[in-house]
Amino acid sequence: MTDSETGMHPSPPPSRTDDELAMLDVTALLRYGIGFGGAHRTTLFGDGAVGAAVVLDRQGVLPRAMAFLAEIVRSGGTTYAAALPEPVPGEAAAQLVRGWLQSAASVVRTVEGDQDVARWLQSVAALMALRLTYRTRSTRSGG
Repeated sequence: MTDSETGMHPSPPPSRTDDELAMLDVTALLRYGIGFGGAHRTTLFGDGAVGAAVVLDRQGVLPRAMAFLAEIVRSGGTTYAAALPEPVPGEAAAQLVRGWLQSAASVVRTVEGDQDVARWLQSVAALMALRLTYRTRSTRSGG
């Protein structure tokens, strides 16, 4: 019997640490995830989004900056956002995010592609917000 016949799901992939996720090549994940879809897109929206959230969190970028950037991509497109002098606050973070946007812009050919990039940015923002909320609650409770 297959997993779908038994109602069971295949075993989940092994867990990764924040450090491992932070080392992912988000630039390449964006290029292939947006450009090819399928399993590449699943990886982009899974490990890639978490890795991006970890890196940006460590650089002090707030979730609202990424949510705002997602709105800019929705309104103006990925190419427009990639040309912004400071897509997020902070020189190092801005340079990193600009590289991500340039990578995505190199494969986006349609408005739907821009929407995919905006959804990914919004996913990163949501993950950053979850991390911030958890950290804040853990600090308050002494854990």
